[in-house]
Amino acid sequence: MDNPIFGLVLAGGRSRRMGQDKARLLRGGRSQLAYVVELIEPMCDRVFVSTRAEQRGEAERSKFEQIVDRYQDMGPVAGILSAMDEYPQVDWLVLACDLPNIDASTIANLLEHRSPEYPFSAYSSSHDGLPEPLCAIYRAGSADIVRGFVAEGVYCPRKILIRSDTLLLEQPDPRALDNVNTPDDLAASQLEAAS
Repeated sequence: MDNPIFGLVLAGGRSRRMGQDKARLLRGGRSQLAYVVELIEPMCDRVFVSTRAEQRGEAERSKFEQIVDRYQDMGPVAGILSAMDEYPQVDWLVLACDLPNIDASTIANLLEHRSPEYPFSAYSSSHDGLPEPLCAIYRAGSADIVRGFVAEGVYCPRKILIRSDTLLLEQPDPRALDNVNTPDDLAASQLEAAS
């Protein structure tokens, strides 16, 4: 358990269903991206924002250290693998930027219970019991497992965790990992559209 823990906030999505950049949604006057980065900074040795190459200079993302995707058209796994390529000797706390209910106790519980015996530690979804791959620990050395799935055409992080030896934890707050994908989700959340 002595590996450093780096945080990776996934903010490289295209936000097609939302119709606006989810990283820039507002939460009490600041961006959701800033909220998530600041939430995990005290619990991680370093924190990076995962972006696509064309997002690198975007005003909100450029406020933070970035890891630019090295892979194209692979979804979130592109950011995860890019981070693991950049710093292979650390454990990665991977967190989506679009979780309006995420809180410090949910993150602290995940970090406290991660196990060196498992390549992945994640929460079980409160909706379907399946692993929540975008609030999870990807241990140092697990990149080869992820690459093996990608080589087989499996790009879905959830499927990778389902088919791997993953430590599953119960969510302390069943709503903590609900995300916002659509304008209806946004209307039901505490977030606001960026002006």
